[in-house]
Amino acid sequence: MALVLLVEGFMPFVSPATWRKTFEQILRLSDGQLRFFGLCSLLLGLALIWWLG
Repeated sequence: MALVLLVEGFMPFVSPATWRKTFEQILRLSDGQLRFFGLCSLLLGLALIWWLG
């Protein structure tokens, strides 16, 4: 969990303007697009856990 917080906090700290623009673009995505990216994130996370474990 600490690693997630480090990764999530990096962009707002380093470049808040870029982070804000990216977040605004994410808010414009449809539900289907968000679900697709969520699924990709889940699968990537599972693959990394499997590979490192």
